[in-house]
Amino acid sequence: MTETPDEGLAVLAHAGNERAFEELFNRHRRRITRIVGKFFNRQERIEEIVQEIFAKMYFALGDYSDDRGAAFGAWLSRIAVNHCYDQLRRAGRRPEKTSEAFDEDQVRIQLRAQLAAGGRDAEAAAISRDLANKLLARLSADDRLVLTLLDAEEMAVAEIAVLLGWSISKVKVRAHRARASLRRVVGEFL
Repeated sequence: MTETPDEGLAVLAHAGNERAFEELFNRHRRRITRIVGKFFNRQERIEEIVQEIFAKMYFALGDYSDDRGAAFGAWLSRIAVNHCYDQLRRAGRRPEKTSEAFDEDQVRIQLRAQLAAGGRDAEAAAISRDLANKLLARLSADDRLVLTLLDAEEMAVAEIAVLLGWSISKVKVRAHRARASLRRVVGEFL
């Protein structure tokens, strides 16, 4: 199963093969969890929504076709993003803030320490990840999502446009504005 491409696993899972579904889940759960984490901050809510997304994926496997040009991962990511927006619409609210206890002094100290350390070891890498999450938490959910897809997931602008249902130019403009917002946030602490 581990060498079978996603598209083949999708066909097997649609036919009822539980191991194929489990393999799809294992391959994609981290990315889907990161996407959901850009909308919601409570771990139990994130886990619940991830489960809902994979259930939704399972029931939609009959509609998936790699003939349409979308890779399975992009197709599943689109389901995740749409489901998150649906959850927010149902709740009638904006995306949750991801900073539970955002301490500006702590961010300032981490940022200065990171700049001084230059990312030389595992501890510096952990500080970098924590710092990035805290800085991204200051942005809107859409800005966090675009920057995460572009920079962390290394998706192409065209892939993001398909995933989010936006035009390519909207993705580029949104990414530009998100980076400008992030620079402003970083500037507040320097």
